[in-house]
Amino acid sequence: MDRRPTRPHRAAVGGKGIVVADMSGPERAGNGRSLTRWASAAACALTLVTASGAAFVPAAAATGADTRTGTSGVAPTEPVNILNAPTLVAHTALGDVGYREVGKGSPIVLITGYLASMDNWAPSFLDALAAHHRVVVFDNAGVGESAPLPGTPTVSGMADQTSALISTLRLRRPAVLGWSMGGMIAQALAVRHPDQVGRLVLAATQAGTGRSLPVPAAAAAAVNSPNPLVVLSVLFPADQSAAAQTYLAGILEYPGLYSASETVRAEQTAAIDQWLAGQDPSGREVGRIHVPIMIADGAQDALDPAPNAWILAHAVPGAEVLLFPDAGHAFLFQDSAQFVPALDRFVR
Repeated sequence: MDRRPTRPHRAAVGGKGIVVADMSGPERAGNGRSLTRWASAAACALTLVTASGAAFVPAAAATGADTRTGTSGVAPTEPVNILNAPTLVAHTALGDVGYREVGKGSPIVLITGYLASMDNWAPSFLDALAAHHRVVVFDNAGVGESAPLPGTPTVSGMADQTSALISTLRLRRPAVLGWSMGGMIAQALAVRHPDQVGRLVLAATQAGTGRSLPVPAAAAAAVNSPNPLVVLSVLFPADQSAAAQTYLAGILEYPGLYSASETVRAEQTAAIDQWLAGQDPSGREVGRIHVPIMIADGAQDALDPAPNAWILAHAVPGAEVLLFPDAGHAFLFQDSAQFVPALDRFVR
């Protein structure tokens, strides 16, 4: 399919200049070091959908090896790519936070979404960003090596822990990219800790003003399914099965793929519901954000209806909006060949 990007055009929305571009072209097992049931099911699912019929076996399942380490400080040697990057532990003011980093250049912090761990970032996507940036990924509260938050977890609380990580790593006003729930956390971070954010990229996410369109019930049920193929069906459009397969193959390369526990699932669900209802104070104050903002999503996002990009753009000043046709919630991986250069230009 020919997916050449069209030229951006400007539109005045609510008196604010917004650039619109149609760009053509998942449980913590102990300490997160063993292959989870989801990963095992995912490997089976990938075998079923691989056109060649050849089984794909993740490295950890084949060898039993696990290259991740629970250490603090700096990796002894600079990783060549994210799959070689060890898991480090930052001892922050709000508890330990497990993280990895790869690349050199201006820092960019990536905040992942609902039920996800660091292992849900497509390795090829991170490595492409690492060509020009110091890329930092980490686990949200209660996932992997990251400590749970005291009390009832909220989006704002997760933003505070993100701030503590940025302080501990001595990052100076990094660019911040938040995907899905991570985009909510990124908004709260920019509201609560404005001096720690240089530029903000909000991917497939919603405003916390109480005005966003809700997640459709069928999509919410699908993303909570134990069947990886059902989860993928709400991340990628039906005609993008090749992109879904590529994504699945990529994340299965992580040794010991893991995601959030059932406890964290319930906590994150409650935090998202509070955010969408406009009951998290940070969500109602996004108009205070005054750093450059890019909002991006797939036009066929089954989890976050595309109009939410415009609702969010109305809520924040001067946002740049990118919508990718025939792409869904995982547009940033499906269309990374177009998104990464646009992101690179924006954050430099």
